[in-house]
Amino acid sequence: MFVGHAMLAFGVVALFVGRTGVPRRRVLALAVAAGLFAALPDVDMVAALVGVVGVDPTQPLAAANSFWGASTTAHRGVTHSVVITLPAAAAFALAPTHRALAAGCLGALVAAVFATSGPAAAVVAAVFAVTGWFLAAVASGIGVRGRRLFAVAAVGLVSHPFGDLFTGDPPALLSPLDVTVFADRVTLAADPTLQVVGAFGVELAAIWLGVLGALAIADRSLREFVTARAVAGAGYGLAVLAVPAPTLDTSYQFVFSVLAVGTIGVVPIPHRRRPTVPAAALTGLAAVTVAVAAYAALYLAGVA
Repeated sequence: MFVGHAMLAFGVVALFVGRTGVPRRRVLALAVAAGLFAALPDVDMVAALVGVVGVDPTQPLAAANSFWGASTTAHRGVTHSVVITLPAAAAFALAPTHRALAAGCLGALVAAVFATSGPAAAVVAAVFAVTGWFLAAVASGIGVRGRRLFAVAAVGLVSHPFGDLFTGDPPALLSPLDVTVFADRVTLAADPTLQVVGAFGVELAAIWLGVLGALAIADRSLREFVTARAVAGAGYGLAVLAVPAPTLDTSYQFVFSVLAVGTIGVVPIPHRRRPTVPAAALTGLAAVTVAVAAYAALYLAGVA
């Protein structure tokens, strides 16, 4: 959900604020800021870098397994908690204009995390605070300040953990309080393969929402960018015969191979003009969407 988090927040803000008569340039700035803050909680993945130390670089799957295994020690903890992120959003909103006060608030949050969750969590919280301070400066630079900065930061930070409910362990929504809001992930299907495919579909839906938000800001139509070659993505459905059925523990082959279908958008066609970057990107995204739908259809039909 790394990309999906940002695109979801971007799309929600773009489509909602765009309906209020706010000038397009300001809508774009607000949506971009929301997208940046929606990605911020995943800075806790910095703790997972220890998992790839010493791993053979010629074994990418082994490195990926080590990385994700190490991530379970810190991922979806304090940076995914509204107890931490909502006060942090307020501090980030203060950072461009009231630096001392903002620094004091963020320092107090890090100290609270240290006292309740230990030094490892405090380091993650500190990285979160520093990165958020930088994002606040970026947002201020594009004209998003004060209450607007708090609003979009809160939208981005609060929306993030709910997108994580479909894969892996559920986020600690009220950490460091000893309160469990979600004991397990949201189950889309009892079949583990359909759970992965469904979660991937949720990610695609979030990305498409962001795309629709961008198109609304630009006052453009999706049909201007998606070409008929996206239909070729349906051929990926035959991967049910070649790619091992994915599960949440072994989804890499499915994810990497279906994402490769997106290159359809940039494949040159003789005697045709090279597509623009937006056309290539959206055609590729459409091809991946068709590919996932075709794979799910053939899997359900029992072709595998």
